Amino acid sequence: MTDTPPPRGGLGRQARAWLTRLQNLRPASGPDAPALSLRDPWPGDPARGARLVKAELEFGGALLPVHHDIFAAAPGATRLLRAHLHGFTWLRDLRALGTDAARSRARTLVLDFLDTPKPEPIAYAPDVSGARLAAWLGHYDFFAASADDEFRQALMSRLVQDARTLSATLPAEFLDQRALTALKGLTAASIAMPEHAQYLPRMLKFLVPELARQFYPDGCHVERSPAAQLLALQDLTEIRALMQAGGKPPPAELISTIEHAAAALRALRHGDGGLALFNGSKEELANLIDLVLAQAGRARGTLSHLKASGLFRIAAAKAVLFMDAGSPAAPGLDRFAHAGTLGFEFSFGKDRLIVNCGAAPALAGDWAAALRASAAHSTLVVADTSSSEIRETGLGRRPLNVNVSRQDAGGIGWIEANHDGWSQLFGAIHHRRLGLSETGEELQGEDLIEAPTPQPFAIRFHLHPNVTASLAQDEETVLLRTPSGLGFRLKAEGAAPRIEDSVYFGQAEPRRAEQIVLPGHQDGPQHIKWTITKV
Repeated sequence: MTDTPPPRGGLGRQARAWLTRLQNLRPASGPDAPALSLRDPWPGDPARGARLVKAELEFGGALLPVHHDIFAAAPGATRLLRAHLHGFTWLRDLRALGTDAARSRARTLVLDFLDTPKPEPIAYAPDVSGARLAAWLGHYDFFAASADDEFRQALMSRLVQDARTLSATLPAEFLDQRALTALKGLTAASIAMPEHAQYLPRMLKFLVPELARQFYPDGCHVERSPAAQLLALQDLTEIRALMQAGGKPPPAELISTIEHAAAALRALRHGDGGLALFNGSKEELANLIDLVLAQAGRARGTLSHLKASGLFRIAAAKAVLFMDAGSPAAPGLDRFAHAGTLGFEFSFGKDRLIVNCGAAPALAGDWAAALRASAAHSTLVVADTSSSEIRETGLGRRPLNVNVSRQDAGGIGWIEANHDGWSQLFGAIHHRRLGLSETGEELQGEDLIEAPTPQPFAIRFHLHPNVTASLAQDEETVLLRTPSGLGFRLKAEGAAPRIEDSVYFGQAEPRRAEQIVLPGHQDGPQHIKWTITKV
């Protein structure tokens, strides 16, 4: 699998692209200004805006020095970081800063892009073009309305060219959430420039099939990532708002998908309002998620689990338990997939106790891959080997069979699952059973390895950095303390717990953390029971 899969659309798509390139060799005659004033609906980060004024682009924990020819080449930057650069969604950070220096910086960077003879190829990817179209039109009043005629004419001419190219390259070659961003950009261009109204029927031609392909029946996005869920819902609510602003009725399929996707997003939140950390996700700001859900409108309740996607949730009193008990995202949809099968997270009230380590997909180097490994998740790991093979653009070897059942018995909600991610290497099957009491004050767990030859293993419980851990005098119990003063006790049968260092990438900056490890040996028990109890 490569970063750019074979294009969908075949020869017709290629022919349209060639014709568009020929058209774009001639200067495009654009309107003097957008016919309809659009506004990007999402808040920016003034701190990131201030860094950008000082020529540093921060995104996803990665920093990119911004120099005069940055749009021609950004050596060392990941695809995600380069896509963010060329997509211009960072204009909202400068808008949030709101100073004259921020406005000037925005105008200068847009002009740098317009003056770059050959931007790097990623600038023309459908998702990046779509993001840029929406960002330029959504921030036009901020950075362009008061500019001189020459700047505005160059900007509008480039908007016309980009919209023309994007329309010709549909359907977007990417199968994942990025296809929705491409469609959003074409919608913005069609609504803001009515002389290009023909783009809207073309967008709608692809939107409805894309909605059916991009979402499970339970409303969860097919990438199985809370972060992708949030981005997809943002794109869909923007498309709906753009059509309404242009006096165009949104299709019923779009309205229904937004309702279901919003319900799924609600189900993927911890008690603190942030996201569960599966498959490339960070916590994100609770107020941003609140805003997205408010824009989405009334959701159809909060789902107890997302069965079709395999992301299960049990809530009891103040406690919330999440478990990834589904097959990894399919090839072409697995760019952010982690080897976290049967990993779980557990929170009580607004305190996160057991977490996964988060993600850093915008970072170059070893961190991005390390955070996707099984050892960075609260799950069992056999022989220091991940349950899926981590590749830069997705997964290689992976579980072929993930079986799960959800039931309630004796006042406890149970999730029972197994997967065969290690069967090719060791013939091993991992069985896990988690049960949350109706008070939410006790979490019971069992891990079993079924294999012809016993293997060494480790069961990992990554702790949120705000949680402190200490080994009790009996050296068989770990005491946990949360910031709100709550205490919990982790105790295991068949393994002596250790406290080890960990790291947490679930927030804007990486933080030191701890993890509890239950080591298993080849000549020891292959069946470990453990409990986490509020004390």
